[in-house]
Amino acid sequence: MHVTALEIGKKFFDTYVSGRDGLKIVDIGSQDVNGSLRSVAPRGCEYIGLDFVGGKGVDIVLTDPYSLPVPENSIDVIVCSSCMEHSEFFWLLFLEMQRLLKPEGIVYLNVPSNGNFHRYPVDCWRFFPDSGVALQNWARRSGYKTTLIESFTGIQKQDVWNDFVAVFVKDADHIAMYPERIQATYNEFTNGITFETDTFANQTDLQEDQQQKILNQTARDTAVAERNAAEAERAGATAARDAAVAARDAAVAARDAAVAERDAAVGERDAAVAERDAAVAERDAAVAERDAALANRDAAVEKRDAAFAERLAAVDERDVAILERNAAMTERDRAEAERHTALRLRDAAIAAHDAIVASTSWKLTAPLRRLRGFLHV
Repeated sequence: MHVTALEIGKKFFDTYVSGRDGLKIVDIGSQDVNGSLRSVAPRGCEYIGLDFVGGKGVDIVLTDPYSLPVPENSIDVIVCSSCMEHSEFFWLLFLEMQRLLKPEGIVYLNVPSNGNFHRYPVDCWRFFPDSGVALQNWARRSGYKTTLIESFTGIQKQDVWNDFVAVFVKDADHIAMYPERIQATYNEFTNGITFETDTFANQTDLQEDQQQKILNQTARDTAVAERNAAEAERAGATAARDAAVAARDAAVAARDAAVAERDAAVGERDAAVAERDAAVAERDAAVAERDAALANRDAAVEKRDAAFAERLAAVDERDVAILERNAAMTERDRAEAERHTALRLRDAAIAAHDAIVASTSWKLTAPLRRLRGFLHV
């Protein structure tokens, strides 16, 4: 039993059965495969489960689904959930429900309004919003005063099922016993109608699957439009990117040309630098050669200066010697002068002597001088 079948079944019991002890409830299609309305039924009631096969939740196994082994006018409540789609002649089963009910008895139906094909052992029917009125009219045509109290189609929850839900009273004279409606406390439905109204609440012409399909289609169309817009935007971005890439490539080409030109200039500069370096090397070699020559010259100059110093020393010595020689010569010249003077004096004396000697007087006195001379010696 799917989630909404159990949820709405509990809503039915809370709305129509709660507080009424001792009721006799018949569940048609009661086998508990994956849940049962028995689990949410009020305590204090007699609950009888009918199904085509035995199993959990089944009290009576049916041999003829259109002839239920229950006395007529003996049942207070009949519930039938997720079962009538598997009944080939559900309208006959509905009349059999009317036979079993007390005049004030009520029927709760929950039948798929959509969903997958699922056979137990057959899958024949889906109920639309007018199905409740059709069943009411069919029962009345068959001699009952059956009246639809309310019906609606539930909204899906956690699965694919939209439940058509209908509540009937066997005899319209007893409808005042049931003043409450499920729809008053449960709003997760579409196409709701009650005994008191003749228009649908939350009306829609589309099933939820169709609405979802349209929504999905709209979402898909929106997604396609967004995708196309994104693709267009991407194409525009791609074109802009391509333009940017082309501009970048042009800039790169221009940069490469500038780099090539720069490289050529650098090459020329490098050649000039190499030529300059060669000239500098030649100059350095010439400078080195010049420096060597200068060093040789300086050595020669030093040697010359040393020789000159030696020569100056020699000159000084010579000058000293010259001075000494000059002094000696001066002394000699003085001595010579003195000698010449002495010689002159001697010569004068000799001349005077010779004059004296030559004189007559000298000659007359010569014997006396010789005698004196001998005397002095």
